[in-house]
Amino acid sequence: MMRPCAMNRFVIAAALLFLTAGSASADVLRLRVDGPIHPITDEFISRAIALAAKEKDQAVVIELRTPGGLDESTRAIVEKILRSSVPVIVFVSPSGSRAASAGFFILEAADIAAMAPGTNTGAAHPVLLGEKMDEVMKTKLENDAAAFMRSIAAKRGRNVTVAESAVRESKSFTEQEAVQQKLIDVVAPDFASLLRAVEGRTMHRFDGTTATLRVIGKPVRTYEMTLKQRILGWIMDPNVAFILFALGGLALWAEFNHPGAVIPGVVGLISILLAVFALNLLPVRFAAVALLLGAFVLFALEAKFATHGVLGIGGIICMVFGGLFLVDGPIPEMRVNLFTALAVSIPIGAIAVFLMTLALRARKHRIETGTEGMIGEVGVARADGKVFVHGELWNAVGPVVAGERVRVRAIEGLRLVVEPIETN
Repeated sequence: MMRPCAMNRFVIAAALLFLTAGSASADVLRLRVDGPIHPITDEFISRAIALAAKEKDQAVVIELRTPGGLDESTRAIVEKILRSSVPVIVFVSPSGSRAASAGFFILEAADIAAMAPGTNTGAAHPVLLGEKMDEVMKTKLENDAAAFMRSIAAKRGRNVTVAESAVRESKSFTEQEAVQQKLIDVVAPDFASLLRAVEGRTMHRFDGTTATLRVIGKPVRTYEMTLKQRILGWIMDPNVAFILFALGGLALWAEFNHPGAVIPGVVGLISILLAVFALNLLPVRFAAVALLLGAFVLFALEAKFATHGVLGIGGIICMVFGGLFLVDGPIPEMRVNLFTALAVSIPIGAIAVFLMTLALRARKHRIETGTEGMIGEVGVARADGKVFVHGELWNAVGPVVAGERVRVRAIEGLRLVVEPIETN
């Protein structure tokens, strides 16, 4: 029988062996962020960091290519990186990429900031959404963003003055300028070179502790967006959201003018709901939504009053400007571009006017077949209380005088309700 002392030593040795094995098998988690920074990007990065912490990975590598994005999402991502228990490496790649505006804050927040040759970063001056900034508001936003950058750069041991100049003066830096001015730590041509460059590097974490990276030979897991995130990321494109909104409006328009078609109503409702979901997460101008609704009103008036295109053209103009002003993002990539606004507005305007014209004509056109086609017809009364209409004899209801001309006013079963035609 094993003695208690020997048993204790065995348990301790087994525990140490287990911990060592767990540490040795720790992975490097790799993910790719390619596009504007918005709430879906925040969710993607947050879940990746949480998974890395749960799996006790050696490092998280975020390969970043972005023109910028929303301030609120950027701050949320920076907060997750700073609080991460797993070291985070942000790598601007591949060559030709950039990490501008919001991307610069994310890059500077990383434990290890790296860039590939031929990349650039910076241009992080704040932009106020929805209106032109006066001097007071401009100064407030600039000071706030500059203080945020100083707090990040100072804790990471980077060049605070140069980092702040990217905010206050919108300066941009190539990878060589960034490494020379101590904005980043590493320049590496690819992912493998990056791992070799950071191997054994001791980092000062944001909480004041130190950690040494051991990533060579570790398994690399790629973290991908879920199907839901990919779909939501796609509809978060302002151009896609505008197209969905406009097509949804047209489909509902067709359903209202042709009740019972069903399919246009279903498609329109789904498109509108998807567009509303995306626009709810984007900086939207509600005056632009009013312009889009006003466009459909003008299309209806054009069909009703036939103004030879005046109201129709006005509706198209409203839709174009509504599209252009719909999403007021801080970067051009987060706004509806002119080509999309024109390519959507002109065909939709023409189709809406055409559909409304058909509906109005159908409502004004009197039915000429069947019993309903008898209403308004003129016949001649007979002595036996019948009337002769359309070459047929009908039982009549109403004052009937033989030989008198009468007009059909309504139909009750198989009898015609008639009234005499007054003659002057």
